[in-house]
Amino acid sequence: MLSLHTNSATLSAQNSISRTNSRLSNSMTRLGTGYRVNSAMDDAAGLQIATRLRAQTSGMSMAMRNTQNSISMIQTADGALDETTAILVRMKDLATQAADGSATDPDRTAMQSEYDALTDELTNIVSNTSFGGTTLLSSKADSKFLVAINFQIGSAETEVMTQDLSAQLATMHTNLTATNSGHVFSADGTVGAGAGTAIATADSANDMITALNTGIESVSNVRSSLGAAANRLDHVYQNLSNMVNNTKNASGRIMDVDFADESATMMSSQMLLQAGTAMLKQSNSQSSLVLSLLQ
Repeated sequence: MLSLHTNSATLSAQNSISRTNSRLSNSMTRLGTGYRVNSAMDDAAGLQIATRLRAQTSGMSMAMRNTQNSISMIQTADGALDETTAILVRMKDLATQAADGSATDPDRTAMQSEYDALTDELTNIVSNTSFGGTTLLSSKADSKFLVAINFQIGSAETEVMTQDLSAQLATMHTNLTATNSGHVFSADGTVGAGAGTAIATADSANDMITALNTGIESVSNVRSSLGAAANRLDHVYQNLSNMVNNTKNASGRIMDVDFADESATMMSSQMLLQAGTAMLKQSNSQSSLVLSLLQ
């Protein structure tokens, strides 16, 4: 039907151009941002899933940093206890030497002097080894390992690893104190108190050998627990890394644009827009046929 008021062909062409222009705009937005989903309108369900995955990934990434920091803290404590063991072994050597009948009293006095100096360093290491400004092995109230520690190893509330070394640490303090007579070992930082008599005589030196063996064993027990915790945290890190990678891949499949596919869509939309524009021009010329009927 020829009509001056209604041009069906023009309306159809305009609708087609509008739809094509909308698709072209979406394609250009996706190619510009790199995301397939730029608003909830693009994929409501996909956006909800991707947001949950992204939140989980972020939490697990933070947990990975937590495990690395925790391992560093444990390694700091382990390094201090390694040096503590070396000192105790030297103290045991001195006690064994002083227990021998060939040693003279002046010899034992010199040995006791070194023994006391080593005791002071034991106090220094145990009471002052710290991480982030907080002591790790001391008997001070804020010491890290004096109470149970909760390591956050995941993005969920229940993903917590608890490490309790308080009993082993208290035993270690007791056993280290037993290696000294007169000259006091102190896990709270008191250095150089008293005059040492631990290896001043052959009999006392002989008694110290067993006490030092016990002290070395108690330090080893703490180190063993620390090593086990560090190993577990390392496995936690590896597992989190695997989960983060796969979760990011899943989120990417929802959110990221396929550039090859979207580029083809954009080219198709551009060609359709050009064709639609040309047809709109042609459809507008139909109204001129009405005038030819009136001539």
